[in-house]
Amino acid sequence: MTGRFDRYLLSQFLMLFGFFALVLVLVYWVNRAVVLFDQLIANGQSAAVFLEFTALSLPNVIRVVLPIAAFAGTVYVTNRLTSESELVVVQATGFSPWRLVRPVLVFGIFVFVLGSILAHILVPISLSRLSDRTVEISENMTARLLREGQFLHPSDGVTFYIREISAVGELKNIFLSDTRNPGVSVTYTAREALLLRGATAPTLVMIDGMAQRYDVGERNLSVTRFDDFAFNLEGLLETIGKSRTRPQELSTGELLAASQETQTLTGATRAVLVAEAHERIGNALNGLVAPLIGFATLLLGGFSRFGIWRQIIGAIFALILVQMITQMGQDAVQGNADLWPAAYIGPTFGGLLALALLYLAANPTALRPRRGATQ
Repeated sequence: MTGRFDRYLLSQFLMLFGFFALVLVLVYWVNRAVVLFDQLIANGQSAAVFLEFTALSLPNVIRVVLPIAAFAGTVYVTNRLTSESELVVVQATGFSPWRLVRPVLVFGIFVFVLGSILAHILVPISLSRLSDRTVEISENMTARLLREGQFLHPSDGVTFYIREISAVGELKNIFLSDTRNPGVSVTYTAREALLLRGATAPTLVMIDGMAQRYDVGERNLSVTRFDDFAFNLEGLLETIGKSRTRPQELSTGELLAASQETQTLTGATRAVLVAEAHERIGNALNGLVAPLIGFATLLLGGFSRFGIWRQIIGAIFALILVQMITQMGQDAVQGNADLWPAAYIGPTFGGLLALALLYLAANPTALRPRRGATQ
């Protein structure tokens, strides 16, 4: 009987946890997808690249919503069981709040393990891959500049046109107008061209062409024919170079070690690296604490025909308080790595709060004044 009830309660938690996690992830994903769509599709990238980028951003989104989804699922299930008197019946058979919390604790451990896997393994890998792909896309000039039959404006005062791009990457019939200098405008035309990768920016090598330079002040037009001419595209295209690695892309072990090489690689201080590592652990612990707080708070007060909305609101405020304390502790670690225990003040406070609430639920007369004290 007891094991069956535990499995029933745990299955309810997992089912509602999955539902709320899916809803929250979709909300975050839609917001992220709108930004990615503007950045990628509008710049000529394919739908496959768009889906790849959204998929790589999902692990971090899931990690963020896990504690909230666990809390929401626990509160919903507990509220439903209370309103349908199921918890009241079970408590009448002798189940104390300490006994009832056992499946909640198992559920919290499950959320903690899942959050840890995401924080320590999947999120760093996905963010590192996302950063690499961002650089690759930025360096791929075909998506931004090489479009057949279109007049493109990669920068103010610059117009670029290609009639045809061959299978081997040769650009046929090039037109390039550069009017960035108000006093002088230059127009390049070429039979063909090649786009070469340079040290700082790509270079457009035009072959068999002509440059027409018009001086506005002197009203003078000069024409120069060339066999080949190199035009530096620096400043025309906004490329991204991965000069530094973000701390979020490193493993937890590297962050905790915070070696001088790692600090040079990321450009971050030791305190920032250590804070990132302990933040991962602390946030995962909040995934354990959140369902305990929600369940313990809703056990207070017992059954009521008017519902337990006061307890639900109290649980929400308690979770917000835990998150605020957690953030304050993590900010303190970023200023001084030796204060790393402060990163766990929030989860510790949340755990102690859950224990206190369970004690009050198991001893409803604990806060009531004794008769002798009131006389």
